[in-house]
Amino acid sequence: NKEIYIMNVDGSNVERLTNNPANDGHPAWSPDEKRIAFVSSRHGNLEIYVMNTNGSNLQRLTDNPAMDMEPVWSPDGEKIAFVRRLGDNEDIFLMDADGSNVQRLTDDPALDGRPMWSPDGKKIVFYSRREVTGDIYVMDADGKNQINLTNHPDSDLYPAWSPNGEKIAFVSNRDRYSYYFLLYVMDADGRNQIEISEDPVPG
Repeated sequence: NKEIYIMNVDGSNVERLTNNPANDGHPAWSPDEKRIAFVSSRHGNLEIYVMNTNGSNLQRLTDNPAMDMEPVWSPDGEKIAFVRRLGDNEDIFLMDADGSNVQRLTDDPALDGRPMWSPDGKKIVFYSRREVTGDIYVMDADGKNQINLTNHPDSDLYPAWSPNGEKIAFVSNRDRYSYYFLLYVMDADGRNQIEISEDPVPG
């Protein structure tokens, strides 16, 4: 089964944080580096949990029949965006860092996932299959003003903000390789989409 570990950046001092027969995964550091949110099936369904960075003070944040995954902290550490699977669909939700005040941010028949906060906490970039193959979207932190940034017939995936919030990196199988993915970067408003990698990576 999968467990969560921690180590120094050079790979030394490996410590095991979780020890459960169920799978634990997708760890996410809080901005103050004092807590780690993660996903676990220890209660029969994928739910989001949080613990201290030494594995203590384990708390369950979500508890419902749906599957909750992909937790990401807001830059101020007060909110957690996450993906909830309802039936065959996935949408992006938001909750307070203690699991309260759950709000639905996207509500579309297509899959929405991989939310990432902008450095200033005002926007969330995410991946959506509303255009069949997949595009990168951005929205306000409250779910308003959802905009397609890439609008390309091939798949655009895994968005990530630059530290200054001016750029968004993503991967795509557009252009030269139909079955391989390359790294791209664009302005935060979707303009100037440029390939910046040389070697294709299998999807």
